[in-house]
Amino acid sequence: MVNETRDLIDNIYEKENTKNNHQQNQVVRKSPKAKYQIFDESEFTRGREVLGDLIVHGMIASGGTDIDWLIEHKGGFIILEFKGFHNDKINIAKGQMIAYEKLHEKLNLATKCYLYVIGCDDIDFSNPDSTVFIFEMSQWKNGAIPKNTSDIYGDDSGRQNKFIVYREYMDEISVEKLRDVVDSHWKEFEIMK
Repeated sequence: MVNETRDLIDNIYEKENTKNNHQQNQVVRKSPKAKYQIFDESEFTRGREVLGDLIVHGMIASGGTDIDWLIEHKGGFIILEFKGFHNDKINIAKGQMIAYEKLHEKLNLATKCYLYVIGCDDIDFSNPDSTVFIFEMSQWKNGAIPKNTSDIYGDDSGRQNKFIVYREYMDEISVEKLRDVVDSHWKEFEIMK
């Protein structure tokens, strides 16, 4: 009886170990469910409105922008800036782009930083096959992305305080591929010294 119990325990333990090892080696497909959700949309909106009240009439300073997504992992950085397409082009404020150039440059002196500008239409990010258009700051710096400040197709808005980037100069990738790119950098940061 003792031997039978011990054999039963050994069999169960062995099966659990095999099951755990199998789970560790298994590649998990990304869930269609968002990892983070805004639970209180009215509070989120109120928070943004409060910040909007910081700049008031009579102040010299005006304007401003934000960083859409900044990820830090083990000292490495991934920065994502999302822009909506209008007539197959995105607009990026000159001040914002200059700040991104400097931030990218300074972070890469000390560590590793990837900064992506992502152009998108009305997109469903929960669909992994949806596509976005993307370029990385190194492409901007080396001239692969033209630095237009006026519309080359003649749609002159008269404003020169922005860069215009055309869809045709950006790489089209799926949402799933974008997720893979972000995860690949995360893994790269895991082994950084």
